[in-house]
Amino acid sequence: MDGRALTASELARVAGVTPQTTSGHLARLAAAGLVSVKRQGRHRYHRLASPAVAQMIESIMQVAATAERPCRTLTVGPSDAALRAARTCYDHLAGRLGVALTDALVAGGHVELSADAGLVTDGGLILLRRIGIDIDALMADRGKRSARVLCRPCLDWSERRPHLAGAVGAALCARSLAEGWIRRTDGTRAVTLTPKGERIFRERLGVRLD
Repeated sequence: MDGRALTASELARVAGVTPQTTSGHLARLAAAGLVSVKRQGRHRYHRLASPAVAQMIESIMQVAATAERPCRTLTVGPSDAALRAARTCYDHLAGRLGVALTDALVAGGHVELSADAGLVTDGGLILLRRIGIDIDALMADRGKRSARVLCRPCLDWSERRPHLAGAVGAALCARSLAEGWIRRTDGTRAVTLTPKGERIFRERLGVRLD
């Protein structure tokens, strides 16, 4: 109900049933169009298929509330707080920082994302140039057969919502490191947002981390 995509084993743990039972139920829900399934690497992530399904389940929950039972807390992703806050996913930003950056770009009309694709708007191209990203070089690479996708969503391991991947995601991460907006943490994929970076992300990119 919080919009995250979860694995069968995670859902089994919080529901208190076996993974086999969970997988069977998920298969039926997916066949009925109530749950969508996304494969990423060796994992399969499940989420409610639409807001209408969420509304239906919320109505069922209201009826079920007459027989309340203690709820288990579901924890996903890395247990390390630093990794959950901000990290690199290959060569782009992930964690709360990566998702917040993506949310800000989408809300500002700079990027448009679908389930498995994305595009940078004209306003987004202007914004990227303003923060020093050579967008012309990225666009020129698109004509090559081996060119990387310019922008796409990548399901975040801990937030279970999309962060920005592709050439633009990598460029944003590289620029942030080069300008000292973020710093790497030795021996880990975690990164730290610097005071300068916090100001830049807030004032120029519209990122809110509260």
